[in-house]
Amino acid sequence: MRLDRFIYDKVILIDDAGWGDLLLGVVIGALKLPDRKYMERRIPVTAFQSPNFEKKAYLTEALRIAEEIVKVMRPDEKTYFKVCSGYILSSIRKYLQRRGFYVEKTRIEGELQERVERSYLNWCVEVGAPLERLRDKKRFYPLLEWVAEKIDLREKLVKTGWRSWREKWRAKAYQIHLEKTMKVKKKHYGIDQSTFSS
Repeated sequence: MRLDRFIYDKVILIDDAGWGDLLLGVVIGALKLPDRKYMERRIPVTAFQSPNFEKKAYLTEALRIAEEIVKVMRPDEKTYFKVCSGYILSSIRKYLQRRGFYVEKTRIEGELQERVERSYLNWCVEVGAPLERLRDKKRFYPLLEWVAEKIDLREKLVKTGWRSWREKWRAKAYQIHLEKTMKVKKKHYGIDQSTFSS
């Protein structure tokens, strides 16, 4: 075996953001080193809603993005890929391996992780989510409360295909919405919740 077969002078890092978040879909980003060429694409929230979620449409979308990464980044035989270990990137890892690339499943940190995370947060802000609710890594509940404020409008921004949304969080969002509505009515109109329970 020739030694140069194992010497790679170009690396393409791939990471995702938004997988475990309540809102929207997922951002997938790729960073090519050493020239720092960057690209990112979004998997829409519809891929995480029924019936698409049950069909794992997000993996098909990730595969489409993998094809685009190869087209845009133009890797050659001296390029290897370091791909985050997240489940949504599993179809990307398999695709790249089938294409004959060396793929390392790893944890991505640093520049790419920061850029992809920032892109996901910017996407949330684009749809109206308040930045102050996004700053903390523990943002699930603050975003659930934001969705609950106008649940009829904002539920379409949620990964509603999740079993936990259907079995737990949707009811919790409606409960939060009802409690806030009752507080407002009581404050402005002197209406108590007991008025409605009789």
